[in-house]
Amino acid sequence: MSADDQIINNRQAYHEYHILDKYEAGIALVGTEVKSIMAGRIQLKESFVSIKDNEVWLLNAHISHYSHGNINNHDPLRPRKLLLHRREIEKLQKETTIKGMTLVITSIYWKNGRLKFEIGVAKGKKLYDKRETEMKRTIEKETQAQLKEQLR
Repeated sequence: MSADDQIINNRQAYHEYHILDKYEAGIALVGTEVKSIMAGRIQLKESFVSIKDNEVWLLNAHISHYSHGNINNHDPLRPRKLLLHRREIEKLQKETTIKGMTLVITSIYWKNGRLKFEIGVAKGKKLYDKRETEMKRTIEKETQAQLKEQLR
């Protein structure tokens, strides 16, 4: 996947959770939603994925109204159906019910002219895990800065 194809990457999900597995899903959208997403006007901060009646749903994702839409513009917070194979849905259902995992959207991208949503099977991080990740990132930045300084 090239950088041009990626629409949004949910960095918050990587901060809040340990992502253990990823699945690629299509999504059922209306035209104005697709155009808003193409413009990058989607907010995943409070969103999550839920399984109900053997169907996978994206909930609380805010897709802003399309600026050139008419009175038939979409509802920004409506539940949206994610499209997966039955075997994948059954696997995800086991992960959430038996193992207690959470399902989050990690990224949105184009593939063969279609929007794809990457679903991450996630386990919540504890506060000390977040601090540890932050410390590793800080050390990495400082190391890169020192190496850059030495090369001058």
